Formats: sequence, C-alpha cells, structure tokens
Amino acid sequence: MKTKPIAEIEAALLPIATQLDIEIVEIEFKQGKEPALTVYIDTETGVDLNTCEKFHRAIDPVLDEVDPTFGAPYTLNVSSPGLDRPLKTDRDYQKCMEQKVEVKLFAPMKGKKFFEAILKGHDENCVYLEDNGEALKLEKAKIAKICRAIDFE
Repeated sequence: MKTKPIAEIEAALLPIATQLDIEIVEIEFKQGKEPALTVYIDTETGVDLNTCEKFHRAIDPVLDEVDPTFGAPYTLNVSSPGLDRPLKTDRDYQKCMEQKVEVKLFAPMKGKKFFEAILKGHDENCVYLEDNGEALKLEKAKIAKICRAIDFE
C-alpha cells in the first residue's frame, strides 16, 4: 500500500498536538492484512485513555483531509509510548538523564549482553553510562536496545 511520508502526516497533526499540549513521540505505519497508523503521544503528566481518545477525535478529521493512504482503509491508533520504549530521540535521552537505564547489546561486553546503569549523557554516536562507579562509553551501533529501567518496588 502506498502511503504519504510520515513527516507530512506529522506536520498536519502538529498544530493540534501543540494546541492540546501533547507531544507526538513517534508515528508509524504498519502495512499488511490490516494496515494501521499509530501515533504515539506523551504529555508532561503522562498519558491516559482519556488523553488518547481526545487526541484521536481531534486528529481524525485532519487525517481524512490528509488522506495518508490515498483512499485505502487503515486503522488509526493513538497510544502512549509505553514505559519500556527504546530511547531514540534527544528528548528521550534528556528525560532519562541521571536515571537507571537497561542496555541490551548485540554482542557481549565484559561477558554481559544485558546490564543496568545510570545514563550520564549521549551524543550522535555514543552513550555515556555509569555502572557501579565505572564510566562506560558505548557506541550506539553496538546497542540493540536502551530504555528506562522499570523498578517494581
């Protein structure tokens, strides 16, 4: 199925998000038997079902105008990014600065492919962590997934 560029869809939705104090975290289009456009959102106070519903209702008519699938049917989903969402953007990293993160590597480092550490910084190519007082510098290309650590205590 042919779809419009995500950047074009995001540009159309951004004014509504701004008006509602909602951040568009990511937009993804899943192709297949039941195509779906999913808009992941966040707010300063978090996302609940009411926030998702409110944003869904607000963007539905705009998406009808934008016609992201050139008339083909699709399902629109609005969702929170989830607690275990991988860190992707600069804003994701900034929100987790000085917090514990989970890191999964493609290949073992010091005998481990998974560990938890404190996020100290990042740049375009590397992530800087502190693991039990030891400073670590990891190339982003070697990280399979990095996300906020979730403690259930």
